[in-house]
Amino acid sequence: MLRRNFVFGAAIGLAASAISFSAVSQEHDQQALIKAMGDAKVSLQQGLTSSQREGRPISAKFELEDGKLQLSIYTEKDGKFSEVIVDHNTGSVAKSEPITEGDDLTHAKTQTAAMAKAKTQLKDAVDKAVSKAAGARPVSATAEMKGGRSVASIELLRGGRIQSVTEELD
Repeated sequence: MLRRNFVFGAAIGLAASAISFSAVSQEHDQQALIKAMGDAKVSLQQGLTSSQREGRPISAKFELEDGKLQLSIYTEKDGKFSEVIVDHNTGSVAKSEPITEGDDLTHAKTQTAAMAKAKTQLKDAVDKAVSKAAGARPVSATAEMKGGRSVASIELLRGGRIQSVTEELD
């Protein structure tokens, strides 16, 4: 009985350590992204506009890919999905790749379902969020359904911190 309690306690301790490590890792990743955002000459809204040639934008985010800043935008056109990479220095489309499987496809389908009910474009929702938060810079925007409503979940960088806001799309 004592051994089982010890093993159980050790397992809980390891799980708590893993959760703590994960939280620290996420915080480190977020701080690295915040720092890298200083290098971006193009706004999220400019990226959304540039990506429209590949289809309707359904989500957009600045992210670190292999330690380098990247502006990634998911688009939908005629039921097909693409990940569009916009050059964060020039605003031009650097590449576009089809999304055909995995979690990316699942997310794209969910985002498209939300945009199907939207009366507002994702860029306009981002513009609205930025106008309410003076000095904020958008980091990401994702169309989704919440409580039966189409909304944009938007992350804004302001004062060295990232905060989440929601704007209605319908």
